[in-house]
Amino acid sequence: MKVIMHSPTIQSRRLWLTRLKNISVLLAATWFSPLTVFAKKEDADKAIQAITGGAKITQGRVTLVIPPLVENGNLVVLKVSVRSPMTANDYVKAIHVIAEGNPLPNIFTAYLSPRSGTANITTRVRLADSQRVWAIAQMNNGSFWQGSAETLVTLAACTEVV
Repeated sequence: MKVIMHSPTIQSRRLWLTRLKNISVLLAATWFSPLTVFAKKEDADKAIQAITGGAKITQGRVTLVIPPLVENGNLVVLKVSVRSPMTANDYVKAIHVIAEGNPLPNIFTAYLSPRSGTANITTRVRLADSQRVWAIAQMNNGSFWQGSAETLVTLAACTEVV
């Protein structure tokens, strides 16, 4: 009967690979745990702070329309309009949309100019859960205006980790 012995190098390499696999599974489970998938109100506040640089945000001039009840968070119709003459002296530079419950709170930013004509945007977004969504308009004079809306999402999106 012939006995095959593995060298110590092969055994230590297998042991090392097994331990590495176990560590990677543990890290993946921790990194993608349900507690860390959704952003929190503080994350949304940080995103807004990064956009405004600490400048005062005034309520008004911005209207954000989202259905109050959404069956599927994968395709949520979102409409933003800002009251602005859109002239060379008074126009909307950017519209930022922030969602406090998405994995990344800053959903999108649309950049505008006086040549845009109007400050109206209609699009579809993904929402991870029921949450408050903000639209922040950055004006050419450096001021910021905001509007917000809440929505109840029955089937969440943005939660699957690929």
